[in-house]
Amino acid sequence: MDIGPRPGRISPLGATFDGAGTNFAVFSEVAERVELCLFDDEGTEERIELREADGFVHHIYLPDVGPGRRYGFRVHGPYRPGRGERCNPSNLLLDPYAKAIEGDIVWDEALFPYHFGAPDQRNDLDSAPYVPKSVVINPYFDWGNDHPLQTPYHETVVYEAHVKGMTQTHPAIPEAIRGTYAAMAHPAMVDYFVKLGVTAVELMPVHQFVQDHALVQRGLSNYWGYNTIGFFAPHHAYSSSGRRGEQVQEFRSMVKTLHEAGIEVILDVVYNHTAEGNHLGPVLSFRGLDNAAYYRLSEEDPRFYWDTTGTGNSLRMNHPHTLQLIMDSLRYWVTEMHVDGFRFDLAATLARQFHEVDRLSSFFDLVQQDPVISQVKLIAEPWDVGDGGYQVGNFPPLWTEWNGKYRDTVRDFWRGEGGTLGEFASRLTGSSDLYQSDGRRPYASVNFVTAHDGFTLRDLVSYNDKHNEANGEGNRDGESHNRSWNCGAEGPTRDRDVLALRARQQRNLIATLLLSQGVPMLSHGDELGRTQHGNNNAYCQDSELTWLDWPNAAEGSELLEFTGKLIALRRDHPVFRRRRFFSGRAPRDSRSGTKDIVWLTPAGREMTDTDWETGFAKSLMVHLNGKAITEPDLRGLPVTDDSFLLLFNAHSESVTFTIPEEFDQWWAVEVDTAIPYTEYRPLTKAGTEMDIEARALVVLRGAQDA
Repeated sequence: MDIGPRPGRISPLGATFDGAGTNFAVFSEVAERVELCLFDDEGTEERIELREADGFVHHIYLPDVGPGRRYGFRVHGPYRPGRGERCNPSNLLLDPYAKAIEGDIVWDEALFPYHFGAPDQRNDLDSAPYVPKSVVINPYFDWGNDHPLQTPYHETVVYEAHVKGMTQTHPAIPEAIRGTYAAMAHPAMVDYFVKLGVTAVELMPVHQFVQDHALVQRGLSNYWGYNTIGFFAPHHAYSSSGRRGEQVQEFRSMVKTLHEAGIEVILDVVYNHTAEGNHLGPVLSFRGLDNAAYYRLSEEDPRFYWDTTGTGNSLRMNHPHTLQLIMDSLRYWVTEMHVDGFRFDLAATLARQFHEVDRLSSFFDLVQQDPVISQVKLIAEPWDVGDGGYQVGNFPPLWTEWNGKYRDTVRDFWRGEGGTLGEFASRLTGSSDLYQSDGRRPYASVNFVTAHDGFTLRDLVSYNDKHNEANGEGNRDGESHNRSWNCGAEGPTRDRDVLALRARQQRNLIATLLLSQGVPMLSHGDELGRTQHGNNNAYCQDSELTWLDWPNAAEGSELLEFTGKLIALRRDHPVFRRRRFFSGRAPRDSRSGTKDIVWLTPAGREMTDTDWETGFAKSLMVHLNGKAITEPDLRGLPVTDDSFLLLFNAHSESVTFTIPEEFDQWWAVEVDTAIPYTEYRPLTKAGTEMDIEARALVVLRGAQDA
């Protein structure tokens, strides 16, 4: 007996398969009528009106509609751009809650709300042949005992990676799965992460994204993926097993495999805007469903969009259904996809409930109170392009932040800029000036020297200027002030002295990053000397320019070994990953009376205000007291460690350091960035002098005796 359609439920939104049929629910306050459009394998469309609507949610239940079925929506309602209303049933719309999306955009005039020759005339061409389709998925997956890992922040080492760029050329990965979620879970990749010592992989955008029309016209692509159209759907191009829902299961398998190896999965998410762009952009989903509910519109003229992201639109963070969309998406990725945290792109936009950035906005209130989202890692990119958008240090206590000031200061110090000692010391010790006043800990600072946006580490020490000609924008795109230094030659060179200095500078930057308090983040391939040949804005380059060059990775083996050694040093010594800020005083129960941290001049005497203010000084020494009881661990047990001396010399000439006598009497060399490998050295006695090479860092560990 044919039961036929049923009224269905308003919750959950999206398409939900229950084993016998599928419930469809979609929000639109402005719609007068909504049609569900089902597509068979031949592309034939069947339209079914959603006659039930409660609280502006239109819904229906269809028996016998199951996983793999493609669908979309058409919305009948007012088309009055001057009032911000853009309903047009000629537009087939993606479900904002689609768990999978099949197909790619075919750029055609039918996608746009106007005719190219008449921009003020409504376009009634049918867009269905040119847009992707939403897909009903199978929600069931055998997770076994898997669950989010929740590695403590102070034990975390983050590795930022691109799914395709990380795996596309790896010779041990079968060619058929390179560039996919399956490749990220391949034993070759898992073993690499484990041996390197990273604890979390932060994936660049894997929400379904769109290839921009302008890039496609230039023969390029949106490689990075910061152009989201589906906040619940894993990007289908990274699936090796299919696009009719198979991408969901493949993503889950990747997460489960990485978890088994003790590696967290963090997603770089883009909730600040969508791929529909400004008023001249296409109608793909949100714009056609309820333009004024989802987007910030200009108060002066609602035909236009209020944009703080530089992409043409910004999501409306003071509308309850937009907030619900974001919160539902975050919960879905934690509860159903088992991810361990999120890095929020242009997070200052999420704080703009009205115009200004407000750390008390509704979004942060919701996150703070949510029993699921509040328990995972939350990392803000604490800026956007709007007025007052630079907000490093100003996010709520639950959040950690990409510390842009750390990046800038460490780059300046090692390229020899004067007057950086004081700020360098602050960044090295967790940026207490940014995070301590509101009760946050050193791990609120996610430290990085390089990331996807900008030069790679190798290029940072090889180029003074950007070289973005391949992007087709006349080298006008990308940041021009990179705080980089080419070490004496621009780009490729055979000069051995320049190459040696570049290698040493890379070791300096990696060592500083991994010895700093806070959470270190490596950009993928930096430990292997990856280059983009001076391109500092490779967002549109899906090619060998951006893929990690695994066949030639042996060239970076020394740097890889060095990086692994520094990660292990950090892991083995709690003094480099404290949960609390240094106080500059002796702990209460310290018998020696030695301060937990002491800053020293190269002569071995404690720094004075004058020493800090000396603009030409580029060298210093710091004693980290690990022998005193500094803080309890997560079990409440006392933490003790070896003591360390860090000797920094950013001068262009070698500097003689005197090993102070008031601490340990013997010191072992753990790291010397002047050499690319570890070599045996006899212990150094306190009071003796040690010459530190130009632009080098030495780490000494206190020893009991000779």
